[in-house]
Amino acid sequence: MSEFDRSLSTTPRLFVQAVLSAGAAITLDAPQSHYLGSVMRRQPGDMVRLFNGHDGEWAARVSAVAKKAVTLIAERQSAPQEQVPDLWLCAAPLKKGRIDWLVEKACELGVARLQLVTTQRTVVDKPNLERLSAHLVEAAEQSGRTAVPELPAPLSLAQLLKHWPADRALIFADETGGDAMAAAFARCPAPAAILIGPEGGFTSPERDAIRAHPGAVPVSLGPRILRADTAALAAVAVWQAINGH
Repeated sequence: MSEFDRSLSTTPRLFVQAVLSAGAAITLDAPQSHYLGSVMRRQPGDMVRLFNGHDGEWAARVSAVAKKAVTLIAERQSAPQEQVPDLWLCAAPLKKGRIDWLVEKACELGVARLQLVTTQRTVVDKPNLERLSAHLVEAAEQSGRTAVPELPAPLSLAQLLKHWPADRALIFADETGGDAMAAAFARCPAPAAILIGPEGGFTSPERDAIRAHPGAVPVSLGPRILRADTAALAAVAVWQAINGH
């Protein structure tokens, strides 16, 4: 690692919407400008790392600092765009705090999409997508990811099953039992998705509907009773490890 690259490892890292390329000028929005100028005390000439989800990470130099607008010039790509494993996490919305933690860790673990799924026992029917999107961005900034997971509008379980892509395995974490994780995950490389129910689990009719779906692969997550957020992240971590991601 060069001295330049070592110095970059301690610089602030921000997600931006702008296209990133050599020589591109990027003006940060007011909150980011306040963070960089007033909180981090960056001055003209200082370096910042930027990413936008599709152009990799770029080393950019501060060119101007104003109270509500900090401008940077992109100089060179400091990291390539990551190759994201095509794994979705489909999970029932949880209470604030639990869902925030789940979203953050799902991003850190490298999921491509987080699809919220409402069920009969879901306790939160209108999750705050703006807040959750902000958590995804912050997690990507902190974890070094160059991609931010997709967060589409929530779907009901019936909608999810009706419009499920025919080529994507639907790995269903069934608390009543299923195939062992290791064997099932090895049979389900990308594209794949992991479906986790709410606290209290799926109802019997919901479980029957999932098992009847042609893409469903019921799995057991082991003998212990797991909270929904714990189950989701444990399953994602095991799938990633088994499939070499």
